[in-house]
Amino acid sequence: MTQRLTAEFKTSSFCSGGDCVEVGLRHDVVAVRDTKDRSRELTFSSQEWAAFVAEVKRGAFGAR
Repeated sequence: MTQRLTAEFKTSSFCSGGDCVEVGLRHDVVAVRDTKDRSRELTFSSQEWAAFVAEVKRGAFGAR
C-alpha cells in the first residue's frame, strides 16, 4: 500500500470564486490539486516545478 504523505497546501491570494489550485510541498515533491476536488493531485519533482515556474515567469505560456 502506498502511504500518502501530507503537505501544507497554499492557495493564491488571487483566488476568487473557488476556481483555484493549491500547491503543497512534500519532501522533494510538489503536489498540485484543484480546490473543487482535493482528493486527486498531480505531483512534480522539485526540478520539474522549478522549470515550470521559470517558464511562467519568462512568459512562455502567454497571457489570458
